[in-house]
Amino acid sequence: MFIDEAKIFVKAGDGGNGVVSFFRAKYIPKGGPDGGDGGRGGSVILEVDEGLRTLMDFRYQRHFKATRGRHGQGANKKGANGQDIVLKVPPGTLVKDEERNILADLTEPGERTVVAKGGMGGRGNAHFATPTRRSPSFAEKGEPGEERWITLELKLLADVGLVGFPNAGKSTLISRISAARPKIADYPFTTLIPNLGVVSLSDGRSFVVADIPGLIKGAHTGKGLGHGFLRHIERTGVIVHILDLAALEGKDPIEDYEDLNHELELYDPELAARPQIVAGNKVDLPEAQQNIVRVGEYMMQGKIPFYPISAAVGTGMDRLLYAVADMLDSVERAPRPKKEKIEKKVAKKPRSEEISVFKEDNIWVVHGVNVERMVAMTDFENEYAVLHLQRRLKAVGVEDKLIEAGVQEGDTVRIGKMTFDFYL
Repeated sequence: MFIDEAKIFVKAGDGGNGVVSFFRAKYIPKGGPDGGDGGRGGSVILEVDEGLRTLMDFRYQRHFKATRGRHGQGANKKGANGQDIVLKVPPGTLVKDEERNILADLTEPGERTVVAKGGMGGRGNAHFATPTRRSPSFAEKGEPGEERWITLELKLLADVGLVGFPNAGKSTLISRISAARPKIADYPFTTLIPNLGVVSLSDGRSFVVADIPGLIKGAHTGKGLGHGFLRHIERTGVIVHILDLAALEGKDPIEDYEDLNHELELYDPELAARPQIVAGNKVDLPEAQQNIVRVGEYMMQGKIPFYPISAAVGTGMDRLLYAVADMLDSVERAPRPKKEKIEKKVAKKPRSEEISVFKEDNIWVVHGVNVERMVAMTDFENEYAVLHLQRRLKAVGVEDKLIEAGVQEGDTVRIGKMTFDFYL
């Protein structure tokens, strides 16, 4: 089964807790703190596997969770790190967050991206010893691992995209020019999934062809089967229109061509502007002869390369394929979104030192990567840990920011998932 879109939930492992411990040995009554740090939580990673062609693995399993880090131990023993989860995806996978921002475009074999980062391990009490605080009786909790819903969208990596109305002969053509063996029948929508084929020419050149299910009028709005698969020709360098010159169903080939281009333009204007070649199919049928000259003259007026062919018997195949190869040589193959274009769509995280304060439903909300991490890693059941947090928040300027924003004593303040009452 071909699956080209999946929504999954990923949860990285929490960091292990730091530990409160003091060195104890005979004849050494004051050995000092020796609590070890917690281990880092495992991350969730996507990796490109060139052997995959579908997102089928995510059809039934949608939740993925990495293991948490182990807690620290005495004698300054650090907890073990959690195990990362590596999820395999096919080349051409786009990763998007819930707001549809692009997080990654995975195209190269072995390429990786972290979609949920494991939490940092908490520091043991040995880290908090100072000349004035020689026996700290608190440690940090592990940082919670990231969690989110992400959407995976597959866009096949092909050099050439075949488009056409149902029964135009796309499947017959790809089976003729490559080793692909799609289902072929004399009824509409025989092709239910995209097909890929590799074409090899006698001069040593080769290219990858993608055949998508037949388009119909209104495909850009979701009618028929084509709309859901149009993304698979977004990366192609050349588009080959397959026209039924025999017009056995009473349709005009020129109108078909105009309708196809209109659907492509409504879906994505850039797609309609790609270099095009028109293949007039079924010239082996008597009904096609009267349309060859007429369609050829129309294409000549628009300076569009036109090649009469018969996918069924092989007529005109060499001329068409060499023309496609020549056009590919003059354009960039399989254009991919530029990295800078993707970065503009990614919602940038605030820099760690940035702190923002705003009011939401009568609650003062403090945002900041570091301050939210401080709160998340504090053990609120330990009064010494809470006092240490208060000092740290004041030192980084949270108190000043709240006062500048207009907070009053007794107001409710939320940082991360914790809520406090504000008092000077």
